[in-house]
Amino acid sequence: MSDKVPGQITYDIAEREIMSSGHLACPGCGATLSMRLALKVLGPRTVLCIPACCWAVIDGPFPYSSVGVPLVHCAFETAAITATGVRHALDVRGQKDITVVAWAGDGGTFDIGFGALSAAAERNENILYICYDNEAYMNTGIQRSSATPVGAWTTTTPAEHPKEEPKKNLVEILGSHRIPYAATATVAYPDDLNRKLEKAKNMTGMRLLHIFSPCPPGHKSLESDSIKISRLAVETKVFPLYEIENGTKFTLNRESAGVPVTEYTKLQGRFKHLTEAELKQMQERVDYEWDILMKRIAVFA
Repeated sequence: MSDKVPGQITYDIAEREIMSSGHLACPGCGATLSMRLALKVLGPRTVLCIPACCWAVIDGPFPYSSVGVPLVHCAFETAAITATGVRHALDVRGQKDITVVAWAGDGGTFDIGFGALSAAAERNENILYICYDNEAYMNTGIQRSSATPVGAWTTTTPAEHPKEEPKKNLVEILGSHRIPYAATATVAYPDDLNRKLEKAKNMTGMRLLHIFSPCPPGHKSLESDSIKISRLAVETKVFPLYEIENGTKFTLNRESAGVPVTEYTKLQGRFKHLTEAELKQMQERVDYEWDILMKRIAVFA
């Protein structure tokens, strides 16, 4: 990030556009901006494997496609194993310069596709797995997933009975597989996202990138607030930016600004039913998880 014009913040984002207009995403979709930024880094020598998720619709109806690279649509639970098959097929053909990406939502990653993902990680398959996380099954009606945070409204966890279980820690679970690389990112910090994409692209073995992706319909937020919500997720410690290398080395990429969690929740209608006591409990949980992460990072300081 650099100030090329006084008072104006700019980012080092590649000018080339691989993804095109004409996609079918909702306004303010974090997953769509994530794809656009990712393809700028990954380049045209990329193959995407996309299971049932929002992006299976966003790309457009056959024979149209907005991503600008080869795309394999696969079953809900098979993103990792489909990417594995594509990777091995390209290797047999000698096309080792092509990046194979499994691109899936949180439902197809944290839940339905987790078995295939864990198996691919255990074998250290040479694929890049990117999860765009909007914290529910948005494409099928906003049902809760194991990525849905405590207290959140969904159509299967209504305001009278919101989700009671904590969000699954995907990055640390995959890090425990001792894969070469696992990291978090958001579109609110594109330089950090670009660096991690470039790093993952140039590595061999299993790599995971977990991108927080606001969803205005599912989060009950304004379309214009998606970047602000992404930034607040980091500044409130709800979604820390960090990376794990070889399952053991933890690195924090951005310090917390110490913003109260309520600044994050008040922009999203999915949390409006929470009482002051429940919001206090959410803050305590966020602080607790942050402290655990800091202890792990301190080992490598």
